[in-house]
Order: sequence, then structure tokens, then C-alpha cells
Amino acid sequence: MKVHDSMTREVRIASPSQSLQEVARIMAELDVGALPVGEDDRLVGMITDRDIVVRGLAAGCGPDTPVRQVMSPHVQYCFEDQDIEAVTANMGDIQVRRLPVLNRDKRLVGIISLGDIAMENGGERVAGNALSGISRPGGEHSQCA
Repeated sequence: MKVHDSMTREVRIASPSQSLQEVARIMAELDVGALPVGEDDRLVGMITDRDIVVRGLAAGCGPDTPVRQVMSPHVQYCFEDQDIEAVTANMGDIQVRRLPVLNRDKRLVGIISLGDIAMENGGERVAGNALSGISRPGGEHSQCA
């Protein structure tokens, strides 16, 4: 099975200049914990609810702080035509629960999460293996590898 068979296709993209409060509201509205950050038609980062709390609020940043100040700029990603098992194994290795999905022109076409993978036939085992890697202590717990 390929990533494009399981990924979520309609993805909201945050701007680096948006405020943390705006992005937090979007996350709440969509019931998601992460958004890709794009600028000039390119993926430039990821912002997670954890980034907002740990890198933002805990560091004294206010609600008007721009996303660029707390986002993870080093984005791990996968391609839509990659094999789902290889991508899931990589997610476990780099300790992330979701990855932006790009086409071969490096344009964002979706996002894949362990939840998306677990919903597929037989995906529970694959997602479970990745989760055991993600859950091991000592990881960065963000998009930075």
C-alpha cells in the first residue's frame, strides 16, 4: 500500500506570520494537533500544539507571537508514492506521529498520521510498531529529528 492510499488530502496550511493564537484556534476548529507551515508555495515548517505550549507559552511568548518563532523549521516528510510500511517504520525511528506528504515536485499534497494508517486494513500492526518506536524515552518529541 502507498501513502496516497491512507493520507488526509485536505490540509490547512499555517503561515509563518500568523499568530500562535490564530493557529491554536484553527487547530481547535479542525480538531488537529499539528499544521504544516507554508510560505511562497513551499513547506517551511510544522507547528504543533506541543510547540505552542513548550516553545511558546512556557518560554514566555504571548498569543500574538508569530508562528515562525516556535515552529519546527526542519521538517521531516514523505512522498505520496512511498510504501506505507517503510514510511511508518521511519516515523517510529524519528519519533513523530504525523508527516506532511509531498509529491515528487515537493508540493504539499496531504498529511499522514498513525491514526490514518491504523484505520487501514492491517494497519493496526504497522501503526503499533511505529508507536512503540515513538514512545521510547529520549526523543525530541517534535518535528526536529
